[in-house]
Amino acid sequence: MSAPPRPLTGRVYLIGAGPGDPELLTLRAARLLAAADVLVYDNLVSDGVLALANPQAQRIYAGKRRNEHTLRQEQINALLVQLAREGKQVVRLKGGDPFIFGRGGEEMQKLQEQGIPFEVVPGITAASGVACYAGIPLTHRDHAQSCVFVTGHLKDGNPELEWHALVRPQQTVVIYMGLSALPEICRQLVAHGAPSTRPIALVQHGTLATQRVLTGTLADLPGKAAGSGYTSPSLLIVGDVVQLHGTLDWFEPHHGAHTRLTHDQAAQLPPLPTPGAQP
Repeated sequence: MSAPPRPLTGRVYLIGAGPGDPELLTLRAARLLAAADVLVYDNLVSDGVLALANPQAQRIYAGKRRNEHTLRQEQINALLVQLAREGKQVVRLKGGDPFIFGRGGEEMQKLQEQGIPFEVVPGITAASGVACYAGIPLTHRDHAQSCVFVTGHLKDGNPELEWHALVRPQQTVVIYMGLSALPEICRQLVAHGAPSTRPIALVQHGTLATQRVLTGTLADLPGKAAGSGYTSPSLLIVGDVVQLHGTLDWFEPHHGAHTRLTHDQAAQLPPLPTPGAQP
């Protein structure tokens, strides 16, 4: 028998790859990865997650590093539209969650504008996953009643964050992509009223076997981090909850964060209800 005809228009799945450990993927994400025709993936997607993708799928790297973009966002948007119009089932794989500093909303707007069917599969954002694996609760009745996520990418090197809002007590601030600006971030927080003794943590490669955590204060962490070999991807966590890392640090990197679910196993996951067409 001949294969059934491919639909005239494919579908784009914007999938959150989570913070790194492939076992933190949703079941739906793993199943869609195993069935994808094309995988368009970002820099922050771990090798363990990529290993779950259909081995026959075309792979297109669309990653962005600081001051280094493989494809501009406009090119990525156009690429997703083109691939879907070729009738392909396209997985757009983003580190963390597509809607938290992932530009997922911009890509969805373009797909909607061009009449391309799409679906979003949430992922565990780095703030949540990395903090959990570092033993740092983002909220705690004794320490923090609110939590704020911001990006540390500073336009033209000039801080554009609402510093006054970030120095409030009883609050946790999670700063994505802040490693390169760490000294300036700490300086600005203190300049806008935060005590120099406020705890701060630097977490590298959170949830992976290479995870490292460095803690200190706004006054001393930049000095500790200098020459320490910490690299991106790293996350900054600011607030009194950081003090709990010493007692709640449960994760042993050398014992975990390896691929434990194979592609074949992902392909055998039971079907899940899907709005609209199935891949």
